[in-house]
Amino acid sequence: MCGGSLTCATKMEEGCSSSHMYSSSLPVVSLCFFWRHLLGSTPNREVLPAGRRFVPFLKGWVMAVRNSWNTETCVEFDRRVDHLNWTVAVNATSPVREFWERRVLNITGSVHELGGMRWELALCLLLSWVICYFCVWKGVKSTGKVVYFTATFPYVMLVVLLIRGVTLPGAIDGIKFYLYPDPSRLSDPQVWMDAGTQIFYSYAICIGCLTALGSYNKYNNNCYKDCVYLCLLNSGTSFVAGFAIFSALGFMAYEQGTHISKVAESGPGLAFIAYPRAVAMMPFPQIWAIFFFIMIILLGLDSEFVGLEALATAISDTNPAFFHVGHRRKLLLLAISVLSFFIGLVMVTEGGLYIFQVFDYYACSGMTLLLFAILQSVCIGWVYGADRFYDNIEDMIGYRPLSLIKYCLKYVTPVICTGTFVFSLIKHTPLKFNNIIEYPWWGYALGWWFTLSSTLMVPFWMLYNLIITPGTLQQRISILCTPAEDLPLTKSEKKALELLDLNSSPDGIVS
Repeated sequence: MCGGSLTCATKMEEGCSSSHMYSSSLPVVSLCFFWRHLLGSTPNREVLPAGRRFVPFLKGWVMAVRNSWNTETCVEFDRRVDHLNWTVAVNATSPVREFWERRVLNITGSVHELGGMRWELALCLLLSWVICYFCVWKGVKSTGKVVYFTATFPYVMLVVLLIRGVTLPGAIDGIKFYLYPDPSRLSDPQVWMDAGTQIFYSYAICIGCLTALGSYNKYNNNCYKDCVYLCLLNSGTSFVAGFAIFSALGFMAYEQGTHISKVAESGPGLAFIAYPRAVAMMPFPQIWAIFFFIMIILLGLDSEFVGLEALATAISDTNPAFFHVGHRRKLLLLAISVLSFFIGLVMVTEGGLYIFQVFDYYACSGMTLLLFAILQSVCIGWVYGADRFYDNIEDMIGYRPLSLIKYCLKYVTPVICTGTFVFSLIKHTPLKFNNIIEYPWWGYALGWWFTLSSTLMVPFWMLYNLIITPGTLQQRISILCTPAEDLPLTKSEKKALELLDLNSSPDGIVS
């Protein structure tokens, strides 16, 4: 790369890694919530409503409304009672919501109250980190073997849930709601931010994972074909998964006699409230609940495997002579896991969900990733040069990729990301918990620290290199944008060099 763009790219990689370090606790905290739901807690069989069967797996989710954590306004919505004159209180809640908020989280009533430790969640968090560590501690070879199962089994579960979901009554309404969104929501900048964040994290873009794991490939690996397959498989999986989710939500809306917009939730509510409620209404709910949570746990483990490996690679590559000796890399992974575990402990307190949302909104925000996307596309497309980048790819895979990608890299990606970034800044609204509770000033300050401490690393390092480089301002920029001397020659450069050698040889001169 260019000397300047190399250092800039290096700092962008470190900035991505620092952002990923902040957010590395989130997937595992989510995993501990799923483990908690999967393992459950056994309710007292004697308090179950008359005529209700006991569901061992759900363990208090939905079937009981007279557990110690239930309130007087808890109502079973899982069957329509059109034939009864049934009046439901305005503040009525479902058993599954109360199980999540009052039994699993026991969430405090204020952002200012951190509350006590939820030890069941802390043990589930420890279990998640132990599994993650021992699956990646020997490097990508051992991780690859584990991923053969953890990456393929969720597809089996997804197909099973999809087939079951589309055969339920009311599923067609949920699918229509999924396929025909509300166009008016496109004016909401948060919709674009959520969509961008989903794409960035789903494809592992701008968080250093693809770069770190790609470094283990051979030089002649067909990265272009891998990228095309990744895009098709990733987006196809997300599209198909939408049918599995919304068919179940349509069934739940059908059973309750309400519109699907009233039962569909986003964020943690979808995974821990809406879909579990839909599952609990199905025949044999234990089976579908097990399938769902095992699928989600395996997907979460896959995400954390990649994150841990990428973070360890980024750190160890800064000083390979030190970290690649003996068991130092394993100790590095252990240090990252232990540190992330203690960070996660804050989020499994009774007020931990407030902190969790700050992490999720700021440390993992689309705004941070959008800025990295802008800088990376400009760095590669304009500073290093899209044509030179294409020459490198051609040298690796033997042919030049589609020209459209070059123009997307130079123009489309920077323009769209910049437009979305500016639009989000103009229309930015402060974070609110459940869109209701406002955070205190220190909550927003903590969030912006997560955002700026990783993103500002890039411009600060650019200015630092500009200052320490000798010469005038124009000379400094020229030096920093000059290709490094130790780069491998591209195919065109090799041909030019061979031609030059041929012309300069005595035989070439005689001829």
